[in-house]
Amino acid sequence: MPQPPTEPDNAPTFLALCSHTHLFPGARCRLQGLPEPTAFAAAPQPIDIYLRFSDGAATDAELRTDDPTGPALTVPAYTTGAGTAIDARTWTVRACTATGEEVELTIGTLGTP
Repeated sequence: MPQPPTEPDNAPTFLALCSHTHLFPGARCRLQGLPEPTAFAAAPQPIDIYLRFSDGAATDAELRTDDPTGPALTVPAYTTGAGTAIDARTWTVRACTATGEEVELTIGTLGTP
């Protein structure tokens, strides 16, 4: 479900459900509410994301596509549901795969901030 716009250009924020309490290489997040999932998976565009982790913790994030090595997910610092502080990080995105109405992001390695 898209979240209310927070940017002056009224860009929507898309929900991404993560299967774990934090990100790591190989972790997966399912982007929801994209208007054309198959087209997005084939050619990802920069978007704002609201990450919701399996323990209920959540944070804003940004999918960037300006890196020559491919898409990257920038995540600010957040705290897990158990109280563990997770530092801000930028992750490469190893794969974007359309799965029905969703796009699954597979996390790669730590990128450069």
